[in-house]
Amino acid sequence: MLIGLDLLAAFDTVNHRLLLDHLQLEFGVTETPLNWLQSYLEGRTQYIKMGQHQSAATGVDVGVPQGSVLGPLLFAVYCSPVANIIAHLGMQYHQYADYMQLHLIRWAVRSRGVYHRRQTVVPAEQSTAQPYKSEALIIGTTNQLRVMTSSMPSVSVAGVDVPVADDMKVLGVVLDRRLTLHKDVSTVARSCNYHSLAIQHIRHLLTTELAQMPA
Repeated sequence: MLIGLDLLAAFDTVNHRLLLDHLQLEFGVTETPLNWLQSYLEGRTQYIKMGQHQSAATGVDVGVPQGSVLGPLLFAVYCSPVANIIAHLGMQYHQYADYMQLHLIRWAVRSRGVYHRRQTVVPAEQSTAQPYKSEALIIGTTNQLRVMTSSMPSVSVAGVDVPVADDMKVLGVVLDRRLTLHKDVSTVARSCNYHSLAIQHIRHLLTTELAQMPA
């Protein structure tokens, strides 16, 4: 079973003090480098501007700058204790920025004990997991899938019911229950066909040099 968890407003909820403590105590960042990162995080302000109107500036006490190079790296540092909890409970995981995957083998899915552990494996995410963006995928043989999917329409992760899907998009690749990649090939072909038609519509506006340029 592959469970994909997407966190709600994850980058906006990072506590600066906890992040700096993790950097110092767990990753050994001290003195000047730590001061640089503290200066990078603290003292920021934000405001809203519309036309000639502008709101008062408000201090930003939490979160890491989105769209920055350091943002995903600092968020991974901030969430490192969660990864330690998952590993301690005997599960495999993969994390990319605010998207986390839990991997469970077949015997673990059938075990009531692991069901209980999975519900408490990420307690810090109970209020931040997005059920409408999180999903689970059961992978196996035809007979295994017939038994598992009929009796398991959803799984509970930290108090959130995550639906079991027929396929899941993981970092741009569409995985299906049998790992045939048929859905992924169809998706890529459909995307290529769409862009080819779009190019045909503007082909008469392009010079020969632009039309022959590689993508």
